[in-house]
Amino acid sequence: MNRIRTIAPLVILFVLAVAAAGYAQQASKIAIINSQMAFETSVEGKRALGQMQDRENRIKTDIQKLDDSIRLLENKLTTGRLTMTNEALMGIQADIDTQTTKRKRYEEDATREGNQFANNIIQKIRMEMVSIIEGLAKERGYDIVLDMIQSGVVTSSPTIDITKDVVARYDQSKAATPPVKK
Repeated sequence: MNRIRTIAPLVILFVLAVAAAGYAQQASKIAIINSQMAFETSVEGKRALGQMQDRENRIKTDIQKLDDSIRLLENKLTTGRLTMTNEALMGIQADIDTQTTKRKRYEEDATREGNQFANNIIQKIRMEMVSIIEGLAKERGYDIVLDMIQSGVVTSSPTIDITKDVVARYDQSKAATPPVKK
């Protein structure tokens, strides 16, 4: 009877050890990536951000010029009210309306084109990085790679973050390919 009491816990402990070993072998290998950081720190991402900033600055400058021309016309209208004919005043008001419409359309078109440009370049870089991530995952045996930005990862160990590796390989792949001529 004493022997059964001593052997029973050992058998249970053995069964638990075998189950734990089986579970450990079935556990998935997971990695994470911060896609935003990867984009912002890669050479191509920095170049794309620079292009987007240049576009934005050019648009702001163009809009400022349109605003200045509208202000000049408004000043002309204000100062000429007492000395100009009604037809001349109506002509200036028509010019103001035309310039205001032109400015509004330019801003809407520039915003739409800028968004389209940004989406296209971000999508291109994303697709190129996905192939790098897939290769890295296959090489290292990751079953799943989560994006910290899009998947809502709350916390993770820095040891499973492959962002720097992805950026390094992506930059290396871009340095190996000749630039596209425009």
